[in-house]
Amino acid sequence: MSKIASVRGMNDLAPEEVRLWNVAEETIKKVFNSYGYEEIRFPIIEKTELFSRSNESADIVTKEMYTFEDKGGDSISLRPEGTAGCVRSAIDNDLIRIDSPRLWYQGPMFRYERPQKGRSRQFHQSSAEAFGIRSAHIDAELIILSSRIWKELGVESTINLEINNIGDERTRQSYAEALQDYFKSYEKELDEDSQRKLNENPLRILDSKSESIRSLLNNAPDISDFIPEDSKAEFSELIHVLEDAEIQFSLNTKLVRGLDYYNQTVYEWKSGLLGAQDTVCGGGRYDNLVEELGGKPCPATGFSIGMERLILLMKETLEINLDNKNIDLFFVCLSKEGIQKAIMYSESLREKASELGIKINMGLESAGSQFKKADKSGAMFAVILGDDELQNNTISLKDLRSKADQETLSYEDLEKRIEKTYKLD
Repeated sequence: MSKIASVRGMNDLAPEEVRLWNVAEETIKKVFNSYGYEEIRFPIIEKTELFSRSNESADIVTKEMYTFEDKGGDSISLRPEGTAGCVRSAIDNDLIRIDSPRLWYQGPMFRYERPQKGRSRQFHQSSAEAFGIRSAHIDAELIILSSRIWKELGVESTINLEINNIGDERTRQSYAEALQDYFKSYEKELDEDSQRKLNENPLRILDSKSESIRSLLNNAPDISDFIPEDSKAEFSELIHVLEDAEIQFSLNTKLVRGLDYYNQTVYEWKSGLLGAQDTVCGGGRYDNLVEELGGKPCPATGFSIGMERLILLMKETLEINLDNKNIDLFFVCLSKEGIQKAIMYSESLREKASELGIKINMGLESAGSQFKKADKSGAMFAVILGDDELQNNTISLKDLRSKADQETLSYEDLEKRIEKTYKLD
């Protein structure tokens, strides 16, 4: 029988890779919590309508969603992004009415697109969303929060912030009309995808990765010419806060983000070390989305970190020791009786200190082979249970991180040694 491979674009993470992910995810979680954001969890599968209503013309709806009928005949989809689901959940659970919640979440998203470096069909995001605050100060906080994550992970020198003001719905409509007028003169030079976007939503052309299309954008109308004064004033306030916080950034008037619900401030954190898929984090305001999804009018803003790209960036820039440090004691057992005794001893030790990492070798290999495994595990001590130890009701203890001689101890002495070494209560 032939082996079964993983689905294209759905990638496994081996233990060593998971350890790197844990470093990133736990750091992000710590930073979110330190800013007063609370974790929320919501389903991977949602009604298709949730995404089609919030992103009618976006590529994720028109081309990239995993959509199917359930047994009840309802159209459901694997979530292609997290914001719509978070908003739906906040409305359903009456979170917005109770307070101005600040929420975070982590998890997988799904888009049917061409897999490449930094882009897969199952990908992961870590995101923060803030509701009920119209002030530019909350946008500033989110940008400063994301900057804190880069500092905590040690990648801040390799990542740059681009921001833009895309105004309100009227701004986008006026700008879309101006882009349509401009591109009509170059319609024959547009690729098939850009021609489709020209009719559906011309702002999507600004996201094109095609060099020929990007060259046409050099002389295209600038959205800044369509921004109303009140929006400019709000954006200026954001700029002042970022400058006071010493957040370095550049203005990119072609930046619009790939989802339809954004308005006012949008931004992306990018790294030149990642090639074409250079956006590590993106976000902005979406003040109309809560109402569009059935809630009462409510301003909102947030961002999402692409975890696969962040992990790539960490690999490119950091020297991280990924040795498995979860194991403290490794039991070397030379018989079935030794394994049984090791199980009893290890449970007794865990009762005293549940944080101890204890691994029992159950393969009954040679002592030499087991010692190699013990060393590879990263454990500090090997606890040996051979025939002599079982007969004398003792254990042998080997410090794997020094040249000290192997010791013979009673189990009570082993407990005392562990208590002293790990400063257990």
